[in-house]
Amino acid sequence: MITCTLRYVIDPYKLAEFEHYAALWIPLVNRLGGTHHGYFLPHEGANNIALALFSFPSLADYEVYRQQMAADAECQTAFAYAEDARCIISYERSFMRPMF
Repeated sequence: MITCTLRYVIDPYKLAEFEHYAALWIPLVNRLGGTHHGYFLPHEGANNIALALFSFPSLADYEVYRQQMAADAECQTAFAYAEDARCIISYERSFMRPMF
Protein backbone atom coordinates (compact mmCIF):
# COMPACT_ATOMS: atom_id res chain seq x y z
CA MET A 1 0.00 0.00 0.00
CA ILE A 2 1.12 3.54 -0.74
CA THR A 3 -0.43 6.74 0.55
CA CYS A 4 -0.26 9.90 -1.48
CA THR A 5 0.19 12.91 0.76
CA LEU A 6 -0.65 16.29 -0.70
CA ARG A 7 0.47 19.41 1.14
CA TYR A 8 -1.31 22.47 -0.16
CA VAL A 9 -0.47 26.12 0.32
CA ILE A 10 -3.88 27.74 0.02
CA ASP A 11 -5.22 31.27 -0.01
CA PRO A 12 -6.64 31.63 3.53
CA TYR A 13 -9.21 34.11 2.21
CA LYS A 14 -10.54 31.42 -0.11
CA LEU A 15 -10.94 28.59 2.38
CA ALA A 16 -14.60 28.05 1.40
CA GLU A 17 -13.55 27.62 -2.23
CA PHE A 18 -10.83 25.15 -1.23
CA GLU A 19 -13.35 23.18 0.86
CA HIS A 20 -15.62 22.95 -2.18
CA TYR A 21 -12.70 21.71 -4.28
CA ALA A 22 -11.80 19.13 -1.62
CA ALA A 23 -15.39 17.90 -1.44
CA LEU A 24 -15.31 17.28 -5.20
CA TRP A 25 -12.21 15.08 -5.01
CA ILE A 26 -13.09 12.67 -2.20
CA PRO A 27 -15.71 10.72 -4.21
CA LEU A 28 -13.63 10.98 -7.41
CA VAL A 29 -10.59 9.32 -5.85
CA ASN A 30 -12.80 6.61 -4.34
CA ARG A 31 -14.59 6.02 -7.66
CA LEU A 32 -11.27 5.66 -9.48
CA GLY A 33 -9.94 2.94 -7.16
CA GLY A 34 -8.32 4.81 -4.29
CA THR A 35 -9.24 5.14 -0.65
CA HIS A 36 -9.50 8.78 0.34
CA HIS A 37 -8.65 9.47 3.98
CA GLY A 38 -9.90 13.04 3.87
CA TYR A 39 -8.65 16.58 3.74
CA PHE A 40 -7.18 18.26 6.78
CA LEU A 41 -7.90 21.98 6.85
CA PRO A 42 -6.33 24.81 8.85
CA HIS A 43 -7.63 25.20 12.38
CA GLU A 44 -4.90 26.42 14.74
CA GLY A 45 -1.47 27.55 13.66
CA ALA A 46 -0.77 28.25 10.00
CA ASN A 47 -3.91 29.37 8.20
CA ASN A 48 -2.65 28.58 4.71
CA ILE A 49 -1.67 24.89 4.89
CA ALA A 50 -4.01 22.00 4.10
CA LEU A 51 -3.34 18.28 3.62
CA ALA A 52 -4.99 15.44 1.74
CA LEU A 53 -4.26 11.73 2.15
CA PHE A 54 -5.38 8.90 -0.11
CA SER A 55 -4.10 5.38 -0.64
CA PHE A 56 -3.77 2.80 -3.39
CA PRO A 57 -2.68 -0.83 -3.15
CA SER A 58 0.50 -0.03 -5.10
CA LEU A 59 2.29 2.72 -6.99
CA ALA A 60 1.26 0.95 -10.22
CA ASP A 61 -2.40 1.30 -9.17
CA TYR A 62 -1.79 4.99 -8.50
CA GLU A 63 -0.37 5.38 -12.01
CA VAL A 64 -3.54 3.78 -13.46
CA TYR A 65 -5.57 6.28 -11.40
CA ARG A 66 -3.52 9.16 -12.88
CA GLN A 67 -4.29 7.96 -16.40
CA GLN A 68 -8.00 7.55 -15.63
CA MET A 69 -8.10 10.94 -13.91
CA ALA A 70 -6.62 12.67 -16.96
CA ALA A 71 -9.44 11.30 -19.13
CA ASP A 72 -12.29 11.79 -16.63
CA ALA A 73 -14.64 14.73 -17.26
CA GLU A 74 -15.53 15.17 -13.56
CA CYS A 75 -11.85 15.31 -12.60
CA GLN A 76 -11.17 17.90 -15.27
CA THR A 77 -14.12 19.94 -13.97
CA ALA A 78 -12.65 19.82 -10.45
CA PHE A 79 -9.24 20.98 -11.72
CA ALA A 80 -10.89 23.80 -13.66
CA TYR A 81 -12.81 24.90 -10.56
CA ALA A 82 -9.58 25.26 -8.53
CA GLU A 83 -7.92 27.14 -11.37
CA ASP A 84 -10.86 29.53 -11.71
CA ALA A 85 -11.24 30.00 -7.93
CA ARG A 86 -7.46 30.43 -7.48
CA CYS A 87 -7.71 28.94 -3.99
CA ILE A 88 -4.52 26.83 -4.31
CA ILE A 89 -1.22 28.67 -4.41
CA SER A 90 0.97 25.56 -4.66
CA TYR A 91 1.15 21.94 -3.62
CA GLU A 92 3.65 19.16 -2.97
CA ARG A 93 3.01 15.46 -3.56
CA SER A 94 4.78 12.73 -1.55
CA PHE A 95 4.27 9.00 -1.26
CA MET A 96 4.42 7.20 2.05
CA ARG A 97 4.09 3.60 3.13
CA PRO A 98 2.45 2.67 6.40
CA MET A 99 4.28 0.85 9.15
CA PHE A 100 2.08 -0.90 11.66
